[in-house]
Amino acid sequence: MITKEEMPTCPVATTVQLIGSKWKLLIIRNLLVRPWRFNELKKDLDGVSQKVLTDSLRSMEADGIITRTVYPEVPPRVEYALSQLGESMRPIIKAMEQWGIEYKAGLAK
Repeated sequence: MITKEEMPTCPVATTVQLIGSKWKLLIIRNLLVRPWRFNELKKDLDGVSQKVLTDSLRSMEADGIITRTVYPEVPPRVEYALSQLGESMRPIIKAMEQWGIEYKAGLAK
């Protein structure tokens, strides 16, 4: 995690810095639907390594985009969900989804 002072001056570059990786975007896409457990995410995100998933989740938690809740059970249950800040990205992800739909339909030029 980098501090706000270390973030790029350009707002687009700041957004890319926070969520610009393929895996972070797909994690956010999943968390827009409901909270997920680590192994559920790993199974759903075909091709993501355990290390990359762990690093992405830790980074997004440190940046305040997601929350990590540990339930006091045996064995412990951990769920990841979008924070209020993460929820504010819903329109961005929806716009990306719509653009992808239009592109696949041949409408985006």
